Formats: sequence, structure tokens, C-alpha cells
Amino acid sequence: MNNKILELNDIKRHFQMGTEVVNALKGVSFDVYAGEFVTIMGSSGSGKTTLLNTLGCLDKPSEGTYSLDGINIGLLNRDQLAKLRNEKIGFVFQAYNLLPRTSALENVELPLFYNPSVSAAERKERAIAALEAVKLAERMYHMPNELSGGQQQRVAIARALVNEPVMILADEATGNLDTRTSYEIMALMQELNQSKGKTIVFVTHEPDIAAFSGRTITLRDGRVMKDNTNENKRDAKEMLASLPVTEDY
Repeated sequence: MNNKILELNDIKRHFQMGTEVVNALKGVSFDVYAGEFVTIMGSSGSGKTTLLNTLGCLDKPSEGTYSLDGINIGLLNRDQLAKLRNEKIGFVFQAYNLLPRTSALENVELPLFYNPSVSAAERKERAIAALEAVKLAERMYHMPNELSGGQQQRVAIARALVNEPVMILADEATGNLDTRTSYEIMALMQELNQSKGKTIVFVTHEPDIAAFSGRTITLRDGRVMKDNTNENKRDAKEMLASLPVTEDY
């Protein structure tokens, strides 16, 4: 791995709260290379949410530089940032964020509506391929309320994949799921990383979820406290095998 997808150099983020200045990030530096599966951990107040917003190009640092796929986001205006987010990042959220009156297929197609170079036929073709990648093609015409929580999160992951981003950025993506379904989602993440070479940055507060990644960055009080390779990385499929079978998968 020698292609840097993320490059953070001494990132600081200050917020004005009334008469006080809150220093949410206090000099965060790390790189993420193509094909890595990295988890970012931190308790409430660690700066994790601020860092997530920075990585997702939803916010700019007060100081320092952040480059995504070689592009310095500090040099971009709001429209350019929106275009970069749509082209380079596939977001997966805790709450799924699916449109309720829209089929799984149409939810996955959504990011491609902002890409004028993609025809309607290609949009559908790519959405079907993304649903196949998350093993949910047979549910493509189901509405979200006809899907389990795990299936809805798979649709959200397919939506994140459809634009062929350089990075999947997941925010507590197992936070609303039970243990078995969480392992199913992590097995899918491992497969996307190992078989398809997807670069994944997965924000979580759960150590057992972080153990499925190859590397964990731990934040505390706005600083990186640890940046460790997970020597004892867990295999989600093996963990699943030890649990009772359900019909959710």
C-alpha cells in the first residue's frame, strides 16, 4: 500500500461557545492508505465527531491540512466540497437514512442523480450491482419498512458503494443493531475490504467492533492517544459461526 487516501497533518479545530473557545481537536495527524480498514475510537468528548465531520468534508479544520485522495480540502469552496463528498466518499450512518417511500433500488440510485454523466440505464445497472455486492439483490424492490435493521444497513452500504468512492466512511454503523446483525455487517465490511480492496474508515465506540479492523486509532481529549495495528484481528464470519442462526441475513 503506497497510495495515501487520507493525509491529516496537525489538524486543529476550535469552536466559539459564547465567551469560551472549545478546542475539539488539538493537533491530529495520521495517514490512511488505499486498501486499509481503520477504526477510529473515542468516548464522548474525545473529538471523534469533529474528526468525522472533517474526514467527511462536512467541516474544515481551523488549522492544519487535510487531503483526501490528494486534494487539499482547505482550498475548496462549499460547492466543490459537496462535489468531492459525492464523488470520493461513501457515507454509512447509524440511522440508515433511507427514504421511507422509496424502494431499496431507488435509495441506492440516489447518489447517482447528482452525476449528470450517468444515464438512467447505467444508474439502475450500478445500483443493482451494489445491491448484489451486499447480498441483497432479491430485496431491491422492497421498501425500507419491509426490511430488517440489518437489511436496511446493507442498503445504506450499497448506496455508499454505488459511486465507487475512494473511501467508505461509517459512523457507528452497527450502533442500532443486535450482536449477530452487527457481526453480519462487519463480515460484509471485511469482505468489501479484503475481496474488493475498499478503503474503510469506521468510527465506533465499541472495542469488540474495532477488533474487526486492521488498525485502530484512539482519540482522547482531541488528540491521538494510540494508533495500533490490530495484531489479533477478529474474523467476523468465524464469530458468526458461533452464534445461533437467524433469518435476518
